[in-house]
Amino acid sequence: MFTTKKIATVSVINDLVTDNRVNKTCLTLIECGYTVVLIGRKLPNSLPLPHWNFKTVRMVLLFKKGFLFYLFFNIRLFFKLLFVKSSLLFANDLDTLLPNYLVSKLKRIPLVYDSHELFCEVPELIHSPIKKKIWLSIEKRIVPKLKNCITVNYSIAKIFEKKYNVNFKAVRNIPDTPKNFIAKTKQQLNLPLNKKIILLQGAGINIDRGAEELVEAMEFIENALLLIIGSGDVWDILKLKIKNKKLQPKILLIEKLPKAELMHYTFNADLGISIDKNTNLNYYYSLPNKIFDYIHAQLPILASRLPEIENIILRYNIGTFIDNHNPQHIAQKINELLNSNTYAEYRNNTLNVTNELNWQNEKLKLIEVIKQAQ
Repeated sequence: MFTTKKIATVSVINDLVTDNRVNKTCLTLIECGYTVVLIGRKLPNSLPLPHWNFKTVRMVLLFKKGFLFYLFFNIRLFFKLLFVKSSLLFANDLDTLLPNYLVSKLKRIPLVYDSHELFCEVPELIHSPIKKKIWLSIEKRIVPKLKNCITVNYSIAKIFEKKYNVNFKAVRNIPDTPKNFIAKTKQQLNLPLNKKIILLQGAGINIDRGAEELVEAMEFIENALLLIIGSGDVWDILKLKIKNKKLQPKILLIEKLPKAELMHYTFNADLGISIDKNTNLNYYYSLPNKIFDYIHAQLPILASRLPEIENIILRYNIGTFIDNHNPQHIAQKINELLNSNTYAEYRNNTLNVTNELNWQNEKLKLIEVIKQAQ
């Protein structure tokens, strides 16, 4: 069944399809000589899995959210890990860490922990003190005992290091440089030829990500189409806003797509949007995947001033910022950017960035951690 002696079992709580960070992790583990088993879950609306060169296991759970979901997911994951032959465990985020840690101790298997965010600072936990206390307790008990840890950017790495006195290496979620990729034309994607394409993409288009205000901003923008591609807890709210404000001709919602399909839309856009709000530490220190996707598609970026994003945009001179989330202000910034003399400069600058910010360079840090864990 397996072609190598070393087996890495990677676990994540999502449905695997659109998690490009985890996919790149699995491919890097294969480069390091491992056969990979990726464990996640399957939802009623989960997309079919691509043909990957590693084994996948998607658990079907009775509960889809809430306490019982997390309880049964962790119990199922524990027994999966316990009875799957592994040489290395790789836990993605705090919601998979407890079963991975217990099995790593029981079977004396090395463990790598990848924290995709400041988990205990997400909005869902900030407004639920009891849930936050439970997850924070797990984090405090386990993370100080770990030896091989990575996270998504330098700011979060410093926070964890200061809090738990554990070395976290920043491995940013930078995409592969597309090889032999030819984007479909606007005609093939049924996109208008005579309008600018404004793009907001992401698997987590949730509350406080600025999507609602961006939709409202389209009232004040002409000769442009807003594409919102992904999923999240404000999706139905966006649909209602578009309907009530009769913005259907200006906005197109497309539910989450596999990365290979999403890239065609990204490469046909004219402007990438990332306007998360500074409402919690998790958002404040975030560095969304879409920032790098926009760069690789040569898109100038309009963003909110969050430190990790601001650092990249200013360092490479590839975009500008909103000052607040008033829809009219957002519209003004979009109109100014699309019609500015600096637009072409921002776009040209992205070409230089990809020589530095690419997965071939970034994954060397992940490979170092994997080798240390062996």
